[in-house]
Parts: sequence; C-alpha cells; structure tokens
Amino acid sequence: MINKNNKHASLSKDVIQLIRGVIIGKVLTLAVVGGLLWWQRPRLWGESGVLSSSGQSSDTASAADVSTFQTVTDVPSGSFTYGGSTAWAPIRQLVDSQLQSARPELQLRYVNPINGSPGSSSGIQMLLDGQLDFAQSSRPLKDEELAIARREGLTLEQHPVGIDGIAPVVNHSLQVPGLTIDQLQQIYRGQITNWSQVGGPNLPITPFSHRQKDVDSVLPNQPFGSNVQYVYSTTEALRKVSSTPGGLYYASARAVVPQCSVKPLPLGRTPNQLIPSYREPLVPLEQCPRQRNQLNVEVLKNGSYPITNNLFVIVKQNQGREQQAGVAYTKLLLTEQGQKAIEQAGFIGLP
Repeated sequence: MINKNNKHASLSKDVIQLIRGVIIGKVLTLAVVGGLLWWQRPRLWGESGVLSSSGQSSDTASAADVSTFQTVTDVPSGSFTYGGSTAWAPIRQLVDSQLQSARPELQLRYVNPINGSPGSSSGIQMLLDGQLDFAQSSRPLKDEELAIARREGLTLEQHPVGIDGIAPVVNHSLQVPGLTIDQLQQIYRGQITNWSQVGGPNLPITPFSHRQKDVDSVLPNQPFGSNVQYVYSTTEALRKVSSTPGGLYYASARAVVPQCSVKPLPLGRTPNQLIPSYREPLVPLEQCPRQRNQLNVEVLKNGSYPITNNLFVIVKQNQGREQQAGVAYTKLLLTEQGQKAIEQAGFIGLP
C-alpha cells in the first residue's frame, strides 16, 4: 500500500506540474500577444477604438492633418465680403478657390471700391466704412488708419500670412543695370528725372503709380513728385510702360516679373549689390510667353532682397461675425495647406 500510495502521489505531482506548465505557457503566450497588440495599437486602431480603413490611427492622422483646411475650427457659415490689395489677386484666384472647395460653408465675395482704384488703402477704408467684413493688405496699417478706427470706436488687427517682394519694371528697350532703393525713391520724389542720372541713356523717366499706392515700402509716408503719372491698375501700368521707352513702374514681384510686356530691373541697397527679383538669366523678349521669367524665390526667403512686404489680413475686432470670418480666413491661410497654396500662387510662406 505504501508503494502504491507513493506511486499515486508521484503521479499526482507530475500531473500538477504538467497542468501548471500548460497554464504558465498560455499566460506567457497571452502576455506576448497582448504586448504585440498594444505596440501595434497606434497603427491599427483609431482613437474611437474602431479599426481605421487607412491603417493609420486617427492620432497619427491628426498630427499630419492638423494643418489642413478641414481641421480649422470655428469657421462661420454664410456669405462674407472682402477686398483690398491688388497684389492679393493670385491668392484670391488660386488659394481661395481651394479654400472654398474644402470649406463651402464660408462663402467669400470680392468687392471692388465704388469710387477710386482697388488697393490696400481703399480696402482698409471700405472695412472702416462697413462695406467689407475683412480686408487684404500688402502693407502694414498706417497710424492714420488706426487713428480713424479709434475715433469710430473700432480696433483693427493685422495678421501676416505671407511675404511678397517689390520689383521695378521698365520698357524692354531700356538699358540700365538696375536701381538702388535710394534711386527709386528719388525718381518717385521727382529728384531724378533722366535715366542718364542712374547709368542709363539720355532719356526722360516717366514713372507710373496708383494714386493710392498699395506698396508703402518705397516711399513710406512721403508724397510722390509731380512727374508721376497715375494709373488705375497694374494692368494699365504695364501697358503704359511697354509703350513708353522711359517708363518705370514698381509693384508685387509676383505680379510683374513673369510679364512679357515689361522687363524687371535688379534692385539693391547699394550700386554694388543689385539683386534680381527673377532667376537669371533674363528671358529674352522673343522667347516669351513660351518661357517666362521666374521669381528668385531664394533671395526673397533668405532676406537678401532689399524690399519685401508682409501680406496681411486686416480684421475688425467687434466680436461679431465679421471678426469671426476674418480670423477663420487667417487661420485657414496659416495652415500648412494654406501656406503651400500661397507659395503655389507665387508668394513666400511665413518662416
């Protein structure tokens, strides 16, 4: 009996050890599988716990999509009016069309001024007069505009969304190495009147400009000379320069550099540092429009080009739907998708 009992006891121990081994093995297997599933969880499961059809987690996707038009919040529904700088025309054509396709609830309607030419100044004035919900400007707000707003009990804020360069252009027949900022200022003040004074031929200079110049970087808060001829738009200015041997105009580099009808001039801080706003070499007239001059993006990005402007969305701080629309529009342009679209339109995104 003792031997039989010992035999049964030994057998029971073996069975217990076997069962224990099986249990431990299953526990270890479950632990390994569970660990693998936990490690794979961000790749397989969305934050709602449902398997993503793309195989990418919503957490990861949100990190990649946080800068798209679709992820901007507090975008109001309805129709809103805007307008202002003519330099913004490519953004209105390219970027805003993409924006409206992605966010159709925000309906944007461009409005021209009833009197006068379109531009930053007229757009800001229309905003102050209640004719626009927000404005687009290619220059900072002026002190007098801020003062007018204060007198009317308003607060204006400017939000930079991109960068543009300023390029002078001349008639194709004119041979001149370029202009310094000081020379360009003196021409528009009426102090330099002949191209021979800046290394060109003996030919009178005919400078063209908008009456309310969008770009205030050349002559900030200074009046133009009596020699300046005023035009309604950049299109009219380019037509005038192309038919006037001594003609000169300056505007958004994005707007004028690719034009076949005029020739862009290098611009510099000193005569020895003339920097082209276009990629060299200059495209000959006979090759345009098959080939067009392209913007010299690198000098605009690295700050070596002498005159650049921020592009601003001007918003009226009234806690109303106008402010909500202007802020939402700004946020949309500042997304990664918006900045890429601005660069596609020929401008420079913010650093």
